[in-house]
Amino acid sequence: MINASTAPYAALLLRVSLGVIFLAHVALKIFVFTIPGFIGYFASLGLPAIAAYAVIALEVVGGFALVLGVYSSWVAVPLVIETLGTIVFAHGANGWLFTNKGGGWEYPALMAVGLVAVVLLGDGAMALRPAPQGRR
Repeated sequence: MINASTAPYAALLLRVSLGVIFLAHVALKIFVFTIPGFIGYFASLGLPAIAAYAVIALEVVGGFALVLGVYSSWVAVPLVIETLGTIVFAHGANGWLFTNKGGGWEYPALMAVGLVAVVLLGDGAMALRPAPQGRR
């Protein structure tokens, strides 16, 4: 049974923590690996280099939208697709553990599951854009 009085706060906690993780992750891409470095890595995977810009934009916009609670369910959908893409194109062949060389797929898989939960739960408590009636 779902505890209706605390479920919105659980959604808040999940939404904000995932948003912060995406913002930290994109900051790593921008400030440590650098944008040209990330674009080069993207191209080394056989992906179009231009798509690296879309990933950066998605993680910045999506991270802030999750933290603030603005269309969280909608924003989480492309983030799920992107996170599953990291498993397919970057981490899947490295094994299960994220501590493996090149990072395994356990961490992106957990993020994808958390994002699916946000899709199902909605914005939760303290969202800047409150959910419509019947979807809280």
